[in-house]
Amino acid sequence: MTKESFNWKSLFINDETDNSEGKAAAQPSAPILPTTDNKFPNQATESFPTNSLTNPFLNEIFEVYDKGFESLNEPGFDFFELYKSVMAVGVTNPQSYQMAFAMGKSIKSDLTKDFLLQKGSFYVTEIEKVHTKYDTVGKNKKAELDNTITKEKYNLSKSISELEAKILELQKELESKKIELQKIDPVNMEQLSEIQLKMEANDLAKQKILTSINTVITGINQYLQ
Repeated sequence: MTKESFNWKSLFINDETDNSEGKAAAQPSAPILPTTDNKFPNQATESFPTNSLTNPFLNEIFEVYDKGFESLNEPGFDFFELYKSVMAVGVTNPQSYQMAFAMGKSIKSDLTKDFLLQKGSFYVTEIEKVHTKYDTVGKNKKAELDNTITKEKYNLSKSISELEAKILELQKELESKKIELQKIDPVNMEQLSEIQLKMEANDLAKQKILTSINTVITGINQYLQ
C-alpha cells in the first residue's frame, strides 16, 4: 500500500489499542436512482450468499475496506472524490457523472477521463493487494490451527489406545483422556469458525467495494468523453 495511515491488520489481528478506535458505524450507502437504460452491473448487495447475512464480522470488515479505501485518497480531486459524488447522487444516473466531472474540473482544471480511469485502476490494484495479503494471513492461521488440532487428536488417540491395554488400574486415566479428546473439537471449533467467517467477510468486503468502483469506472467510460 502506498499509505499506512489506516490499520488494515485489524482484519485478523486483535489489538487492544486498535479496538478502542474506529468504532463509528459505517455510513449507509446512498439509494440508487432507477433508470430505464441501466447498463451497469448489479449491485454487490444483490449477489451476496445467504449465509453472509449471519457473518458477525461482515459489517466490521466492510468498514475496514471503506476506511482503507479512503486512506488511499490523496489531496486534490481524483477518482475518489468523483466516486463519492457519483455514489451519493446516483451511480446509474448519467448526469451524476457529468456533474461530478464538472465539479472536478472547477477544482482541477487539467482533469481528464484518462486520469480518472488511471486513478480508479490504482484503487482497484491497492485493494486487491490488501485482500490478497490478508486472505493469505487467514489461510495460514487456519492451517496452523488445523495442524495443531490434528497433532493433539493424534497424540491423545495414541494415549487412549495405550491406556485401554492397562484395563482396571488405568481406567480413571483412560476416561480422563477420553474426555480431553471429546473436548478438542468444541474448544477449537469456535476459533476455526471465527477465522472462516472473517475470511468470508474479507472476500465479501472486497467484492462490495470493487463492484461499486467498477460500476463507476463503467459510468466514466460510458458517460464521459
